[in-house]
Amino acid sequence: LGYLPIDKEDSNLFFQLTDMRYEKKSTILTTNMNFNEWDGIFYDAVVANAIMDRILHHAHVVPISGKSYRLKDHLKQTD
Repeated sequence: LGYLPIDKEDSNLFFQLTDMRYEKKSTILTTNMNFNEWDGIFYDAVVANAIMDRILHHAHVVPISGKSYRLKDHLKQTD
């Protein structure tokens, strides 16, 4: 999540998916956006908050920081 904004229809579909899986199935998400920026990803801040509420309720958040793994080979070539 976070590469491109999500339009109204897709935001609602993602909410429905999240709601159907809530407390029934495991879900893994990756994003380069902080949670306080999610209202800028989804069409509607209310939908973004509803999605976050369901995702974070039983979540294990694993923050990862550091240099991009995808750029490691490129950075070696420029050194």
